Amino acid sequence: IEQHSQHPLARAVMDFAAGRDITPAAVTGFHSHAGHGVSASVKTSSKTQTLRLGQPAWLESEGVSLDDHRKTLARFEGAALTPVAVALDDHCIGLLGLADGLKADSEAAVARLRKAGLKVVMVTGDGEATAKAVAEKAGIDEVHAGVLPEDKAGLVKSIRAEGHVVAMVGDGINDAPALAAADVGLAIGTGTDVAMESASLTLMSGSLNGVADAIEISRATTRNIRQNLFFAFFYNLLGIPLAAGVLYPIWGLTLSPVYAAAAMSLSSVTVVTNANRLRRFQSSRQGARP
Repeated sequence: IEQHSQHPLARAVMDFAAGRDITPAAVTGFHSHAGHGVSASVKTSSKTQTLRLGQPAWLESEGVSLDDHRKTLARFEGAALTPVAVALDDHCIGLLGLADGLKADSEAAVARLRKAGLKVVMVTGDGEATAKAVAEKAGIDEVHAGVLPEDKAGLVKSIRAEGHVVAMVGDGINDAPALAAADVGLAIGTGTDVAMESASLTLMSGSLNGVADAIEISRATTRNIRQNLFFAFFYNLLGIPLAAGVLYPIWGLTLSPVYAAAAMSLSSVTVVTNANRLRRFQSSRQGARP
């Protein structure tokens, strides 16, 4: 059933199966239940049955009993694993424990964002125990766990309503509504096409350092624009009165048309030269290249 899903967890399952030379069986009627799991029909030896895979709570709401698996589920959560249950019709036939390991540079990337004066918040559909364990390793203080896709967008809107500017970072289908609802949506380049279509900006790599790099260069660009505006207004405020002869009755100062033309050209050269300094921009990332 996972061979038809674009969810990152589905790719993890498929990679696991491929590493053990497991060939996926054919299924029909695949359906994705956003924030919950996936379902399809599978033909067994005797009949066609419904196969479901997803959050344990969702399967229980569908009438699947997990009473015989409480200890395993508790062990998964204690080990900071995301539990995924598999059911055939109304019977649980298996459990998966998935670990969303931190990338080596994630902690450093979060530290850079916090140093830049940003508040970092984790919003995830995973369980609270798993989410808090990952957040603690990454250095994130505020965590919202067990959040459905539509609730992610609602959370973004509520934070914006408080007067904050929100940048949402995501890579999956479930992140798309929140990416579209944020002031700035940043999609991870290794994520899904839907996330990249919904975002304002797509990062080329899967590293969170790309988020910090994007914010740093955007701030540098804004500073550059303000500097260029100052230079442009400075030249005009100084040159126009001289060219108009405003100072001639007082100090006898005038501006020759030749010098006026040179000053205008120098204004353009100053602005363009200052803007070109951005080509030498270097982020605060350790070992970063221009």
